[in-house]
Amino acid sequence: MADAKDERRPAGELEASVMAALWAAGVPRTPGQVQRSLGADLARTTVTTILTRLHDKGVVDRHRQGRGFAYFPVQDAQGLTAKRMHSELDRDTDRETVLARFVAQLSPDDERVLRSLLDAGEQPGAS
Repeated sequence: MADAKDERRPAGELEASVMAALWAAGVPRTPGQVQRSLGADLARTTVTTILTRLHDKGVVDRHRQGRGFAYFPVQDAQGLTAKRMHSELDRDTDRETVLARFVAQLSPDDERVLRSLLDAGEQPGAS
């Protein structure tokens, strides 16, 4: 039974695979098209469920195509990562401590990049 097998996979892993397929396609895809592109033994209903959940989370949007929907990502992978980072930050009431610990755990290279981004944002005329 494909559905029982699908349920043993972590939901985050399935969502990541579906998102990767949508990003790779570059155009809206139906659940059946996503299922075929994954090349796995996922049931179409499982892919539909994952796409519906992603839609409910605001990660993908959809438009009517025939009797169903075609789905597409609302942002690229980096934008989604940034959104997740904001969501995690919003879960804690002590933002300053969370940010301080985040920065303290950055590699020197990441710290340089962050410092450069912040400095660029402070320059007059920067948006």
